[in-house]
Amino acid sequence: MLKWFSRVFVALFVIVTITFFSLRSLDVPVQKLEKEYFNLPSAYMDIKNIKVHYRIEGSGPPLLLLHGTGASLHTWDKWTDLLQSTYTIYRLDLPGFGLTGATYDRNYSMDNYIAFIHSFTEQLGLKSFAIAGNSLGGNIAWNYTLTYPDRVRQLVLIDAAGYPLGRPTQSLAFQVAQNPFLSPLLLHITPKSFIRKNLLQVYGDDSKVSDELVDRYHDLTLRRGNRRAFVDRANTNFADRSQDIPKISCPTLVLWGELDTWIPLSHAYKFKNDIPNATLITYPGAGHIPMEEIPTRTARDLDTWLKSQIVN
Repeated sequence: MLKWFSRVFVALFVIVTITFFSLRSLDVPVQKLEKEYFNLPSAYMDIKNIKVHYRIEGSGPPLLLLHGTGASLHTWDKWTDLLQSTYTIYRLDLPGFGLTGATYDRNYSMDNYIAFIHSFTEQLGLKSFAIAGNSLGGNIAWNYTLTYPDRVRQLVLIDAAGYPLGRPTQSLAFQVAQNPFLSPLLLHITPKSFIRKNLLQVYGDDSKVSDELVDRYHDLTLRRGNRRAFVDRANTNFADRSQDIPKISCPTLVLWGELDTWIPLSHAYKFKNDIPNATLITYPGAGHIPMEEIPTRTARDLDTWLKSQIVN
């Protein structure tokens, strides 16, 4: 019997080992990724010993764009193409994502993100600007607005985080990252199929999840340090500051995909009702990242609203 159990144990160990190494995804050095994703007008800025990847494009009133979890400045590609003739677009890879990569102290608190954005805008000499953020980026945007109200002329929230969900997250990536038994595997095993499943969750129209899109998200996820950063951030407890949202005084535009499975549509109406000077536009058929999924329509709505604010 002991011999039988020993043989079964050895066989299982061999199977698990082979499976692990066959599925294992190695970290990719940033220098290799730069060949594909560091293109003009890409540049780096040093902030607290981090090389921050950013781009400045266009001319006109300044518009700062903040991406969401798992994304990068490339999520704004179409918006930039459509809006750079009218606005100066500032976009960047937030700490823990894209080519910027992880922080040295593994601190992904909201206070740290606010301080980071302030340092970024200070180095660029931005004193007054519009700021737009999606998901995590939206959470950072409205918190930054409350901290530095004199700097933000207009605020744009796109499926923004900020209110307690009141239920377990629907994000497959967060579910894995917050599981103490599965999260170590996420540091080593991140197949494209996993990235595709997450994108299918955040897109309303599955047909728009192309191989090229999956490749980009997968490549930048494997940037050395990003997977550890994602697990760290997923397990960071953000304090509930939603009671301060009514203190936002600048003109605010709320854009929301009606098929968002990560942050419910009801939160769009909470932002609309809580912010005194807020306008809400929702999009049937779109998911959590409508600026990427339906860029032409969302960019047009943004442009129309911003111009109305400038006129006023």
